[in-house]
Amino acid sequence: MRRATTLASRALLVVGRGTLPSPMAQKNSGKFARVNPGPKPSWLKVAVPAGENVHRLEAVLRKRSLHTVCEEARCPNQAECWADGTATFMVLGDTCTRGCRFCAVKTHAQGNPVDAEEPAKVAEAAAAMRLRYVVLTMVDRDDLADGGAAHVAATIRAMKDRAMMDRGGRLLVEALVGDFQGRTDQLATVIEGGPDVFAHNLETVLRLTPRVRDRRCSYVQSLRVLREAKRIRPGLVTKSSLMLGHGESDREIEAALDDLREHEVDVVTFGQYLRPTLLHLPVREHVTPARFKALEQRALRKGFLYVASGPLVRSSYKAAEFHLAGIAKRRREAAVEAR
Repeated sequence: MRRATTLASRALLVVGRGTLPSPMAQKNSGKFARVNPGPKPSWLKVAVPAGENVHRLEAVLRKRSLHTVCEEARCPNQAECWADGTATFMVLGDTCTRGCRFCAVKTHAQGNPVDAEEPAKVAEAAAAMRLRYVVLTMVDRDDLADGGAAHVAATIRAMKDRAMMDRGGRLLVEALVGDFQGRTDQLATVIEGGPDVFAHNLETVLRLTPRVRDRRCSYVQSLRVLREAKRIRPGLVTKSSLMLGHGESDREIEAALDDLREHEVDVVTFGQYLRPTLLHLPVREHVTPARFKALEQRALRKGFLYVASGPLVRSSYKAAEFHLAGIAKRRREAAVEAR
């Protein structure tokens, strides 16, 4: 009871529809303050995507007019992951109806027309790439009646059906989705599609949520989405991610980890926020690899099944995917045996 009260009192700072912005949100509205965290350290310098596998993957995606979060969000791991022939598919177009201040994805009040053939195209691409673990993410589509939930579910089913035909069903899918405005029916639609891992990112600590995320996003709502996914399908692996470098304190990170565990989240990742353009929030701190390691150990002690923590780690980073594949397989086998 004390824990719930603490979260509720901290939640008063969250900006949503009809609430007053916090002092930090007011201070950082409009033109962003100039911040100088120093030159980019060596551990954040990455290579430009190149190589035969990169070109092959580009051809697979361009042929089907598909989008990847690797490109749209300017992921720092693009060179590494594409060189290994892996990618994170992004469905429902390349335009998001929300405008989070950290994200490089295009934003507009209306998204792209939904491509009814996209589920089949993604399934074909996953098969052509011979993937065994696919991360399927999406842009927020508040302009659609169901937020795009049915489309996401259809894409998951299409990939799994294609894998069943081609490789006997050996495909695991992680669905990294938006909050669907907290609509339980839309979350249920996605989960009925059969993802092995359900992921939704908290992104940052409670105090900084109004500054970092779109006003329609809520720290408390994100936690509820993660718990609701577990309620809809008990045993489903749930996962979230935090970006560091926005000015969060260790105590605030600790509180966010406690909140995630209280809401039964199994996996968490930590990564460094990198400013995509001058129109986005400035980086306030370059977090050292040593601090990332310390946070990883702290999270593991709290009971998370797996933690990926490092400057270039992202929520769909392949190191986590391979480990999550083992977790999801064990849970799926246990569920079959329990029937």
